[in-house]
Amino acid sequence: MPDLRRGVRQAKKVINLDNNNNDDDDVVVVVAPTTRRGTRRGKAQAPKATPAYPIPMPRPGGRGRGVRGIEHDKNGEIFGGVGGGRGPHLNLDVGIRDQLVVGKSAEKLVVNGEEEGSSSPVPERVQVGNSPAYKLERKLGKGGFGQVYVGRRVTGGMGNSGPDALEVALKLEHRNGKGCSYGPPYEWQVYSTLNGCYGIPMVHHKGRQGEYYILVMDKLGPSLWDVWNSSNQTLSEEMVACIAVESLSILEQLHLRGFVHGDVKPENFLLGQPGTPNEKKLYLVDLGLASKWRDTSSGNHVDYDQKPDVFRGTVRYASVHAHLGRTGSRRDDLESLAYTLVFLLKGKLPWQGFVGENKGFLVCKKKMATSPDILCYYCPSPFKQFLEAVTNMKFDEEPNYSKLIALFENCLVSNASLRPLRIDGALKVGQKRGRLLSDLEDGSQPKKKIRLGTPANQWISVYTSRTPMKQRYYYNVLDSRLHQHVEKGKNDGLYVSCVASALNLWAVVMDAGTGFTSQVYEITPMFLRKEWIMEQWEKNYYITSLAGASNGSALVVMSKGTTYTQQSYKVSDVFPFKWINKKWKEGFLVTSMTTAGNRWGIVMSRDATYSNQVVELDFLYPSEGIHRRWENGYRITSAAATEDQAAFILSTSRRKLQDVTQETLRTSAFPSTHVKVIKCFMHKKA
Repeated sequence: MPDLRRGVRQAKKVINLDNNNNDDDDVVVVVAPTTRRGTRRGKAQAPKATPAYPIPMPRPGGRGRGVRGIEHDKNGEIFGGVGGGRGPHLNLDVGIRDQLVVGKSAEKLVVNGEEEGSSSPVPERVQVGNSPAYKLERKLGKGGFGQVYVGRRVTGGMGNSGPDALEVALKLEHRNGKGCSYGPPYEWQVYSTLNGCYGIPMVHHKGRQGEYYILVMDKLGPSLWDVWNSSNQTLSEEMVACIAVESLSILEQLHLRGFVHGDVKPENFLLGQPGTPNEKKLYLVDLGLASKWRDTSSGNHVDYDQKPDVFRGTVRYASVHAHLGRTGSRRDDLESLAYTLVFLLKGKLPWQGFVGENKGFLVCKKKMATSPDILCYYCPSPFKQFLEAVTNMKFDEEPNYSKLIALFENCLVSNASLRPLRIDGALKVGQKRGRLLSDLEDGSQPKKKIRLGTPANQWISVYTSRTPMKQRYYYNVLDSRLHQHVEKGKNDGLYVSCVASALNLWAVVMDAGTGFTSQVYEITPMFLRKEWIMEQWEKNYYITSLAGASNGSALVVMSKGTTYTQQSYKVSDVFPFKWINKKWKEGFLVTSMTTAGNRWGIVMSRDATYSNQVVELDFLYPSEGIHRRWENGYRITSAAATEDQAAFILSTSRRKLQDVTQETLRTSAFPSTHVKVIKCFMHKKA
């Protein structure tokens, strides 16, 4: 980066600002100088409802992604028991093959009986509270939030089950573990609330011994993964239907208590101990990622949010919403259950086999591109209907558990003693048999299907209400014709307010309400040419709109008369949410963004006229998220897209204004027949 001219305060020059962040390849970060001392800053103005950039939204074949995923297909074990009784004979304890991950943090390893980051050995003997004393025997495995051992009673207690059982499961987590925050693990709170909940194993004692927090729990049998693995990696239709019915009953009771599990998968469903009356009973374990979907005090559903850099769950089975960093709700557990059922029935999911640091993005992309028809090919129709129902649910929609359960009733034998799995939950809560599948939607019109697996090429335009003003637009403009259009507009008192590109042609909106006093622009085959931008910064011009073409060229418009006092921009092969989040904390806000091919260009400015910002990032147009943001007073202020992803920045104004109405329009061609005040636009396959 060239040195800035003397006499101008110079911000840090940064290249590859986020060197630790492997999300960003070929990144250029440039920071504009702050204004000279004594330079008057223009009054902050309320955001103008100027043209919405039609943002051409393409779809990359490759590198961009919205969330970070980590390889989760590792082997491990938890809550185990040796096969026996009438069930399949297993020569292993219960296994966990997909390790838990929160964000980028993989689980802590345990080496030589010690937890990584800790010099404290695991105790050989455990006694917490009024519990009997237990000797730690074989290790059953570990999850993302601790490690699990068999505890054999050595003193106290007389029974063979319950709190006095001869063998129990002991879950230990070091006090410095990621589940502990200056106190007992978060999972303790969840178990305290859910203890006695149908399908959740009982916690009989808990306490701290030395450096470890310890749960004394029922010892269970093999997981569904083990059963599947020992059955030639396929389960019968009836077995999987029983799993579907009982899993839904367990999740219904969990949800009624106000929690979502957050990590539904075969490894977290366990059967009772072989040779006992409960060997055909199903349990749901590992509540380390459980979260509340309902506010405890108000009883209302928690608020919607999206943090694209946060991922919770297991990549193979996580819902698309979890991949995209959205707040967890009941629909996510059900979507994960759908993937679990298809996996157990077919033995494989289409997104298995992806590797590398880009795995999370590739898996999410594949899930979005795989329609229920394709995913459930060769599956009985109830599994496809279940998947369609749960993937079309709204964020706060209450599932109709009884009707979802009824989908599978024709797959079950009528004689309960012949079923491979008990379905006590469905019977206990009085599920009615004999429902027609047509009842699933309560007789209403079918919901619009959102995952068809066939993206369409379209323009997405954003319109904002405002007082009448002169506005002009041009589209399908060649590089050679752009100058005459811009100059004609300038002669009429108009300035460029937004730009976009499709098929390497430009779309430009000019209006009289920008507040700009002067404007320059450049078309260059280099995406966001640093030298020219810095030269204009020296002249107190700031980037006010930009567009990238699929051939890699860019149109950058810079203006005087803004409220900005400093700018920073970044070019990245992935949507750089972590960088955006960092700059938010430094007082910058996103004021422009675009893409060229698979590359993102984000511009952030100090002293913009916004107070808060949020991001909506998706592989399709995020209709639900945008409407929820609108309800909370946010309005779209920037948008861009690659062939894979669409990103929207929504902002609230610093000033209290009259309600500003905003709407979006999706069309197959440039919306030349829709004459409204455009705020932004883009072109995308969606």
